[in-house]
Formats: sequence, C-alpha cells, structure tokens
Amino acid sequence: MSLAFLFPGQGSQAIGMGQALAEAFPSAREVFQEVDGALDQHLFRLICEGPEDELTLTENAQPALMAVSLAVVRALKAEFGVGIETAAFVAGHSLGEYSALAAAEALTLTDAARLLKLRGQAMQRAAPVGAGAMASLIGPKSDVALAEEAARAGSAVGVCVVANDNNAGNVVISGAKAAVDKAIEKAKELGARAILLNVSAPFHCPLMQPAADEMARALAETTIVAPKTPLVTNVTARPTLDPDLIRKLLVEQVTGRVRWRESLIWLAEEGGVDRFAEAGAGKVLTGMAKRIAPDATGMALNAPADLEAFAASL
Repeated sequence: MSLAFLFPGQGSQAIGMGQALAEAFPSAREVFQEVDGALDQHLFRLICEGPEDELTLTENAQPALMAVSLAVVRALKAEFGVGIETAAFVAGHSLGEYSALAAAEALTLTDAARLLKLRGQAMQRAAPVGAGAMASLIGPKSDVALAEEAARAGSAVGVCVVANDNNAGNVVISGAKAAVDKAIEKAKELGARAILLNVSAPFHCPLMQPAADEMARALAETTIVAPKTPLVTNVTARPTLDPDLIRKLLVEQVTGRVRWRESLIWLAEEGGVDRFAEAGAGKVLTGMAKRIAPDATGMALNAPADLEAFAASL
C-alpha cells in the first residue's frame, strides 16, 4: 500500500466542521487555539457558530479549512500514532497546498494561518466584487480541451482562462465577468453544462496578479523548510522537497492553473499511490480521486470515528 494525504480547498467549508474533533481530542483543540492566537481572532467560534456568510468570506474560509485539516493530522499522530511520514506524498487543492505544507512541517501552523489570512484578503483586494467570475463546466464532454476553447472565446472580450482542471467532466474557468459569460455561451455550444460559482473573486487567473505580488513579499519573509513528505504541487503536478521551489510555486499558484487531475494521475501512475486519505472538511477530493484513479481507494477523514477506522486499517 502506498498512501497520499489530500487537503481540501475553498468550498468545503461548513458550519461545525472540526467541532467533533476538538471535543474528542485535546491535540485537535490545541490546533484551533493556536490558529486563534496567530490571527488574534475567534475563528474557531466562527467555525462552530457561524454566521455562514462570515465563515465563507475568503479571508476566514482559507485559514479555517487549514485549521480543520491540521486538527485531523495532529489528532492522528497524537491519538493513534499515525504521522505524516506514513504517506508517500501530500497534495492540497489550492489553499490546501498550505495545509499540506503545514502538515508536512515545511511551514509552521502559525505561519500557515497568517499567510492564508493574507492570501484571502489579497485575493479580495485584487479584483472588485462583481468584476470577475468563475464557472464550472461539467458533463461528459467537459474536458480541458473544451474548456480551453471556451476560454479562448471569452478572451475576445477580457481575461478568461482555465483555472482548475479538477477531473474529467469538471473544469473551472475564471476571469472578467463579461469574458466568463461569453465563455459559458461557447461551452454550451460545445455540449457542456456551465454553472456560475458563488465566489467573491476570480481565483487562479491573471486578474489575481496583485495578490500574487503581495504573497511574494510575504513568502519572502517566511521560513520554509523541506517537507517531511514530498509535496505534489498544483502548478507542476509533480513532487518536490525544495523549499525555494515551493516558495516560487506558491506565488505562481495564485494566478496559475490548479492541475488537480494531472496531480492525481501522477500520484496513481508514477507515484504508485493506491490509497488516498482526505484530511479535513468534506469529501470533495475523495470523490474526485475515485473518478481520476478508480483503482485506488479513498477515505475522507472528518470525524473522530473516521480517524479511528483509518488508523485501524493501516
């Protein structure tokens, strides 16, 4: 068996996520306390009680999701003796890359929380609300080639690119609102369904360059060491242990494509991974993994019983 830990991104957040972990395990509770202290914010109270629209704000959702993921990782180690080194690789979807790096001890938990708070704020500052949009192109015909053709049509009126290559049948485009609208028309002509996403900014496209610049400055002042487990990065869909390359790719990731489908194909075919464990809120990545690597097994680790069952299965 070869294992990879996966770490979810924005959209997986929900009121109450991680609460059962904090109630069951002191090690998980300590993670939320440390993140609250790092941000000087009652983030865990917001996670538990809402309101949902405040938790969904990018600057809150990003560090909150990371905190839940790290609560899983810390509890696995403290309560069940399962460390990150059990995995051959780690990978995270967009902000989940920071969770993966904190889990693999390349970043401290405090630095990861502060960076994600800044990342969320910087992304919101980069594009005024309503100026950009993102859309998911779904259905049997929705692949990267179709999405790129739709994005080219949208580019006639503004910035429009493929932002997330999630899996066959689920590709996301991002850019200026008018350009995305035009791309949606083209995608429908080509036989895909298109759904506008409820997001506050057009992530992973060139409109995010001001946010990338802010993150470059912040990351330049942040200590990053070699992760204990190789990170398969969003930008390259290949593994690395190089702190300087990780720093560079975290900046590029803000405007670049999340190559998730390619990452999981590499993990399954080249990395030899036959088991995926999604550490954190929801089970979006577990579903994607089943579609991309159907011969591998997947498990979402959300609740105390999930951690116990997972540890017992190793």
